[in-house]
Amino acid sequence: MIYWQNESVALFRSFLYMTVSAVIQTEDLVVVVDPTWLLHEVEEIRNHTDKILNGRPLYLLFTHSDYDHILGYKAFPGASVIASEAFQTKREQEKQAIVEQIKAFDDDYYIVRDYGIEYPEVDVLAKTDGDTYTVGGTRFVFYQAPGHNDDGMFIVIEPLGLLIAGDYFSDVEFPFIYYSSEQYEQSLLKLDGIIARHSLQMLIPGHGEFTRETAEMKRRQLESLRYIHEMRKYLAVGDQKRVDELISDCRFPRNQRKFHRNNQLLMEKELQTHSDIGASEIE
Repeated sequence: MIYWQNESVALFRSFLYMTVSAVIQTEDLVVVVDPTWLLHEVEEIRNHTDKILNGRPLYLLFTHSDYDHILGYKAFPGASVIASEAFQTKREQEKQAIVEQIKAFDDDYYIVRDYGIEYPEVDVLAKTDGDTYTVGGTRFVFYQAPGHNDDGMFIVIEPLGLLIAGDYFSDVEFPFIYYSSEQYEQSLLKLDGIIARHSLQMLIPGHGEFTRETAEMKRRQLESLRYIHEMRKYLAVGDQKRVDELISDCRFPRNQRKFHRNNQLLMEKELQTHSDIGASEIE
């Protein structure tokens, strides 16, 4: 599973959806990011972590609460959990629905895990942009990133210059928008301030390839913004042909068309809401 590593970072990529998990080590700690998918994959991540831990504290960092990003939680007993405040304060009904998604996935493929399935309990909460958490010489800087879902966040790990991006800035996915296109857009725009404030050495997305080039980070940002802006524009004039063409070059069309269609339905509702609000203000 390890497809890239240096002395500080090991990147693991699942056979499912090119999902990226990371194990990051500093002098002060080891942090595991979004350990996932299949049992042997989580086991490989856990074994690597056990080999390098060497008495340091272990942290689990969850970029957001989508079930595919949290299903490895209980494979790391004793780890402290880092996530956003919105991740922790979900209603119990929402948490249980996410757990049920994991169990349904395992049932579909007859997967029997050697650890329990639970929604994570958070030890370190990130509440607002710029919140930090420091362990020795290692500092986490948090930026709220709703839009894909309602509880995502970006994390910069210093002094390594790592930007952990969750389900944004992927080179294999256009924006998958489950919550709000407007908030997704605002989250994308935060990249500019992050680049200005931090000496970034690597961007690690939740799916696909990492990048070490600032120009590539910006390219991915602008491509995602273009997708959102053009989707709104074509929906406003009812141009379905142009809407369909927005993903004409996507790599996995048989799967990704449904996400594109769901984006369309969500953004149509947003446009209708804005239209209704505008009409009521005129009245």
